[in-house]
Amino acid sequence: MADDDDTFDLDQVPLAEFTERAYLDYSMYVILDRALPALGDGLKPVQRRIIYAMSELGLDAAAKFKKSARTVGDVIGKFHPHGDSACYEAMVLMAQPFSYRYPLVDGQGNWGSSDDPKSFAAMRYTEAKLTPYADVLLAELGQGTVDWVPNFDGTLDEPAMLPARLPNVLLNGTTGIAVGMATDIPPHNLREVAEACIHLLDNPRATVAELTEIVRAPDFPGGGEIITPAAELRQMYETGNGSVRLRAIYEREDGNIIVTALPFQSSGSKILEQIAQQMQAKKLPLIEDLRDESDHETPVRLVIVPRSNRVDVEQVMQHLFATTDLERNYRINLNVIGTDGLPAVKNLRTLLGEWLDFRTDTVRRRLEFRLEKVLARLHVLEGYLVAFLNIDEVIHIIRTEDKPRPVLMARFGITEVQADAILDLRLRHLARLEEMRIRGEQDELEAERKKIEQTLGSRRRLRTLVRDEIRADMERFGDERRCALVERASAQALSETELVPSEPVTVVLSSKGWVRAAKGHEVNPRELSFRSGDAYQAAARGRSNQNALFFDSTGRAYTVPAHTLPSARGLGEPLAGRLSPPDGATFAGVVMQGASSHVLLASDHGYGFVAPIAELTTKNRSGKVVLSLPAGARILPPLPVNDPEEDWVACVSSTGHLLIFPVAELPILARGKGQKMLQIPSARLKARDEIMQAFTVLGPTDDLRVYAGNRHITLKESDQEHYIGERARRGLKLPRGFQRAERMEPAGNGAAK
Repeated sequence: MADDDDTFDLDQVPLAEFTERAYLDYSMYVILDRALPALGDGLKPVQRRIIYAMSELGLDAAAKFKKSARTVGDVIGKFHPHGDSACYEAMVLMAQPFSYRYPLVDGQGNWGSSDDPKSFAAMRYTEAKLTPYADVLLAELGQGTVDWVPNFDGTLDEPAMLPARLPNVLLNGTTGIAVGMATDIPPHNLREVAEACIHLLDNPRATVAELTEIVRAPDFPGGGEIITPAAELRQMYETGNGSVRLRAIYEREDGNIIVTALPFQSSGSKILEQIAQQMQAKKLPLIEDLRDESDHETPVRLVIVPRSNRVDVEQVMQHLFATTDLERNYRINLNVIGTDGLPAVKNLRTLLGEWLDFRTDTVRRRLEFRLEKVLARLHVLEGYLVAFLNIDEVIHIIRTEDKPRPVLMARFGITEVQADAILDLRLRHLARLEEMRIRGEQDELEAERKKIEQTLGSRRRLRTLVRDEIRADMERFGDERRCALVERASAQALSETELVPSEPVTVVLSSKGWVRAAKGHEVNPRELSFRSGDAYQAAARGRSNQNALFFDSTGRAYTVPAHTLPSARGLGEPLAGRLSPPDGATFAGVVMQGASSHVLLASDHGYGFVAPIAELTTKNRSGKVVLSLPAGARILPPLPVNDPEEDWVACVSSTGHLLIFPVAELPILARGKGQKMLQIPSARLKARDEIMQAFTVLGPTDDLRVYAGNRHITLKESDQEHYIGERARRGLKLPRGFQRAERMEPAGNGAAK
């Protein structure tokens, strides 16, 4: 503890300046020493330290496995003073063949699965050693090829970089998030990358476009189809930024869909869960069953069972590609720490060019290191020859002199190194044949020296050596591409109606606005039970994958998918709960979109028109105004028109006047009031003493059935001809007893009109 008289030397720095400097220091540490890979060996510091520590433990590919905890202990104790779990996870990642294209660690035990990469056992249970591929990074480590730096406590040295013989930064790729920047480098095929390096060595001015003819796309370890267009891939390699879309591979087997390869880092169980959720939500009725038949011999085998043989498998898979992890997009960001020690996003040409510079410099340092060793050995051998040629005198000097080294140096003109080598000779090496061995070794070393000096003195020879070594490693470690390249458009999810099976359905609307849907067309909607005080209003027949169009008393149209309507086994639900009609509005009718192409809209004032159904649909809950109603008028239940050129329309007034005329006489409009269908005296219409009571649409061969109370009459060919006239006529009176007609409908098949 300091005395009162002691003073402390303090630096007073503004807080803002101190904070900025501290944060920048932290940022640079994360960028350079944690998150981003080095271009030379493609490794982050923790990965490099794991590989180096395993090599120091003698855990090469030919060694026996050793507990992972031993390796992790060495790494965090000697080189990487961080958490053991983070270190072990980095080690696990390098051992997973589904995570690394060319694994660096050979694991024994539970190292996780592609379904759950985090399910690996604790490090006390697993064992590990290096793979043969790790030799690409370590083979030249002790040959003067790299710089060495002190470890965190200065007690040991560790390599600043591993002397990679291949561009591992592209082969295995990596991801990382630093402060203010990130990296996403995908794995690539070793043969393609090596060929690109060789091409760049032979053609230093090669462009990115030429290199992408060799390195066409990434190559992920799990396989799949890369569907990104070639132009986008080329753009990605030219800029260092972009994305790659990877799709699962499937095949047909006995009517089932068999998924055999999944996108990178996709989980089969999660994909099945995503599909099952859609099935449970009744959003995927085209699929009947799911099974996971994956095992040790077949890592990926997902079975999807369609509901029937009529299901379009291609359409179903397109939907699954769009809505599940069977198709994924991967962001690409070729951000690495270059040979200048600075992070930068590099294109393919720059990245391979800088790595080749690194590799060439590594080979040069290796040759210079070897040349130094050769020259030192030749120097020693020259001293040995002097000793053998003067063996008796050398022995005499050693036996008689207290300090023989300076005497030997002075007598034979040798150096201190040579004199020490002579003094260190063992007696058994004084045999006569030893001179021949020395001269033979001299000849070999001289030849090697000459070859090394020639290589170092010629850029062409050095480049050829680098190329030959890359080709040799390519032959040793290269394999075939796993990801197929198939240009396809991105998948699009099916619409809700496309996913719904097409089944006959009858939509029933009650006078109180309650709606339901009955399966089939055989049901008689008037015979269904209704709530007390409620009754049948309208019905429409169509398919379950079609939309139902409802019309309210204000002339608005609303669209509701038929498959979403409640079953007719119950009493239905109120339409007002799904839609937002104006206050006081009631629902008047319903037609099915797709069942017919047109609909006839009319008011009880006798005005109407034909509207294309496709133009009436809307997603708006508040509907769409289609029929303009005169003051005091109300809408009559709209009816479908199958053929506007062939169909007929029958109108009846509340006083029993019936008029039949061709539908073609009415205009086809998207909205409006329409034209007069039935003539009604304006005074009677104003007082509502007479209105158009009902209308119906007849096919060319339909009979007409008219209802009045519990009675009905069927008008056949001769009867209908009596009422046929031009649009907007008064019509003729129906027979006595039916002049209070309530409704009409087509019935049976009569003669053509």
